[in-house]
Amino acid sequence: MTSDSYTSIILSKRNGVATLTLNRPARANAMNRQLVEELDRALDGVEADNDVRALIVTGAGAAFSAGFDLKEQAERRPKGADVWREMLGLYSRVILRFWHLSKPTIAAVNGPCMAGAFELALACDLSIASENATFGEPELQFGAGIVAMLLPWYVPPKIAKRIILLGEDTITAEDALRMGIVGQVTSPDRLLTDAASKAHRLAQMDPTLMRLTKAAINEAYKTMGIERAIHAAVELDVQIEAEGTSEKHEFLDRIVSDGMKDALRWRQTRFK
Repeated sequence: MTSDSYTSIILSKRNGVATLTLNRPARANAMNRQLVEELDRALDGVEADNDVRALIVTGAGAAFSAGFDLKEQAERRPKGADVWREMLGLYSRVILRFWHLSKPTIAAVNGPCMAGAFELALACDLSIASENATFGEPELQFGAGIVAMLLPWYVPPKIAKRIILLGEDTITAEDALRMGIVGQVTSPDRLLTDAASKAHRLAQMDPTLMRLTKAAINEAYKTMGIERAIHAAVELDVQIEAEGTSEKHEFLDRIVSDGMKDALRWRQTRFK
């Protein structure tokens, strides 16, 4: 299991622990379609590899990930409900693979962790954040929906609605710890060491016991309706994206004409 066949991620394995690194640092590890498809393929390998007992996911460079790649979306401009349903279905399914994987998953959040990447971190069984990590769901600020609506399953409804409806994107690691979004905050230089320590402890557990116990925990949430709720949220997001909003169109136009930094500056100015 090597990274030879990947261009947007790095996959390595040591002592029963696989580490999956989102590897587009020049784009803040934004998750384009190629990266998402590579994640899907890498998770197939992790699932099938009996030597892997735990998985860590992190980001290369200064960010965990900015979320789904809006520059790619601005250039391609997908249209129609069927196109959006296929794309959002892929994105949400791959995010939820970290939830459903038979091996325990750990998000080691090393910097900004936004939108779809925030949802990916939420889908992991454990999350550790560096002190300089930030979290958020800024989608509504630029007219988009939520791809994998996991946040309401972690925090009370008032907090979930505040973060999502206000498009908050400056949640600190300490705030995330207080909310229960992450389980530990550590220094940047200790992040991967602390994540590896937890992963190796998980790897020492009997793998059958781990698989069945994780499945039992997930079954509790399935009984409460998590899968049905996420599927419904994806369908609503298809409606949002297929119909489009004037804010989303203008934001994407500005990405193409002015570049991502100026488009983000325009977005931030609107909400000051």
